[in-house]
Amino acid sequence: MTTTPRWRALTHHHLFWPVAVLVLLLLVNVPFTPDFFSIRMTDGHLYGSLVSIVLFGSPLILVAVGMTLVIATGGIDLSVGAVVAITGALACSYLSDQTDQGALSGVLLAMALGLAAAAVCGLWNGFLVARMGIQPIIATLIIMVAGRGVAQLITDGQIITVNSEPYKLIGGGYWLTLPFSIFVVAAVVAVTVALTRRTALGLLVESVGGNAEASRLVGIRSRRIKIMVYVFCALCAGIAGLMISSNTSAADGNNAGLWIELDAILAVVIGGTSLLGGRFSVGGTVVGALVIQTLTTTIYTIGVPTQTNLVFKAAVVIVVCLLQSPKFRAKVFGARRSGAKGGGTPDTSPADAAPAPEAAPRMEVS
Repeated sequence: MTTTPRWRALTHHHLFWPVAVLVLLLLVNVPFTPDFFSIRMTDGHLYGSLVSIVLFGSPLILVAVGMTLVIATGGIDLSVGAVVAITGALACSYLSDQTDQGALSGVLLAMALGLAAAAVCGLWNGFLVARMGIQPIIATLIIMVAGRGVAQLITDGQIITVNSEPYKLIGGGYWLTLPFSIFVVAAVVAVTVALTRRTALGLLVESVGGNAEASRLVGIRSRRIKIMVYVFCALCAGIAGLMISSNTSAADGNNAGLWIELDAILAVVIGGTSLLGGRFSVGGTVVGALVIQTLTTTIYTIGVPTQTNLVFKAAVVIVVCLLQSPKFRAKVFGARRSGAKGGGTPDTSPADAAPAPEAAPRMEVS
């Protein structure tokens, strides 16, 4: 195999452009922060910009992984931000009422209550979408709007603070010199990949997203699959809610997880999963989430004005999505090759050219 076909095969891989943009964003930080790639050991803990990106991007990775399976079924979940707020509010509210906030049993029960509430939210979303036939964007919009109110009711409109070392470990603690949240994310991603790529579950999710009615006709319980992915997505958002409230040792029902659903959708799209459903990539979603978090870090590093950072962020995301579009690349890079050859046809090899369809047999009527 020559170099050109190898390069073409590499650039056609669904992870090439997201990884390339991630590397480029990381390199952009070097002129502004010369020690950007340095990692140091302080008090037995690893610190550095790269560690911080993964640490602060952990909640987004969790939410985006759950969102990936929902989008793979042809749905969408706009309620994950509210679920993050509800989970953190319920866990911190329970802990704040305990006489001994450091008791492990109390922390575990608080986490269980928060995750149970998240699972109920996911079950409600799945019921509305799969059983009642409501459009996913409308069904999940209900909790997106009402969920913030529920979180505010739980916290009485106040920011609840807790002082619990075991609870602090989830999002702000360290284990084996690394932030504990990295191990949580790694475990969730590993379990998701194992279930979707080592079992038939992934094919079932893709088949439901490709054509739910056809899947139902061949015996796949598409409604059950949809309910299951919405519950899983809500649980991922619940873990992210515990992580965020743990990192700040507080629950803010109004601002916790605010607009995280939009970043999660962007991460899924950047990772190569189509919003139309079907094929999905958990690895691509993780890279997409890291791109979003690295972009946020880069915005603050290079000193982009606060009032324009959202515009800058949107522009970069648009560029990434355009680079992933085969039609856009064919038009831009194909036009450049044609111009370099004096207006000839784009440089395509016979192997890349699609075979011409065979002519349909003609029926002669005598």
